[in-house]
Amino acid sequence: MCILVGGMIAFYAQAQQEQNTYLLIGGIALLMVGVYRTSRNIPSKHEESEESFVKTEKEDEI
Repeated sequence: MCILVGGMIAFYAQAQQEQNTYLLIGGIALLMVGVYRTSRNIPSKHEESEESFVKTEKEDEI
């Protein structure tokens, strides 16, 4: 929701004849907060698999 609202605010601030810098900064900040909150919920692929792809072989006793 923050991504959509922030994007619309930033687009609106950019589309005006005289750009409102504070409104543009606020829209971009809201957009970044939305992206951060979304990426925080996506798990990392490194956290899921802790196992190594290399399998160890058992040494035979001679």
